[in-house]
Amino acid sequence: MTPGSTARLVMATHNRKKLAELLAVLRAQPGLDALGDDAIASAADLGVPAPVEDGVTFAENALLKARALASATGLPAVADDSGLAVDALGGAPGIFSARWAGRHGDDVANLELLLAQLADVRPEHRGAAFVCAAALVTPDGREEVRTGEMRGVLVTEPRGTNGFGYDPILVPAEQPPGPDGGPGTRTSAELSGAEKNAISHRGKALRALAPAIAAAL
Repeated sequence: MTPGSTARLVMATHNRKKLAELLAVLRAQPGLDALGDDAIASAADLGVPAPVEDGVTFAENALLKARALASATGLPAVADDSGLAVDALGGAPGIFSARWAGRHGDDVANLELLLAQLADVRPEHRGAAFVCAAALVTPDGREEVRTGEMRGVLVTEPRGTNGFGYDPILVPAEQPPGPDGGPGTRTSAELSGAEKNAISHRGKALRALAPAIAAAL
């Protein structure tokens, strides 16, 4: 912990956009709505490096990150691990989503590679899902994991500027209706933050984990 820190909960992420999503979801939950900025710190805020993510499932990697941060800070730690599972690729890129093109966090390269791999895949076979495992680890060794999924179809070109990662190419199956009242066709990156959080894999997992987080605080 940094000297003088008043944090009560730590989040295992160095991604500012992901942190904003995590906090928006958590602060909308009963028992967590009063958590101010001074009560929550991220791994980046505290200078805690990310551990090697050598798990083979989303849940294993989420727990690795939460355990490392709880050990380093002595506070309850929340981590998530998430990615895109493409039906035509047998569930890949999966846990390798953030480094699919070979370098961690290069969203543009990841998108370009995935779209190239799916270039000849017909629309009816472009099903995919965002998957998330969210974990809570407390200093006394308590561990909780919850999962969430957002299914949809992949478009052939990125659309939208909200979100991050693969958001610009997934049209969620569950989303607000279109302007004419018919089925919506916006990508995850074309949804507002509130619209996305209401249906997202990360939102579902964190809402399920929220009671355990509130109890730990």
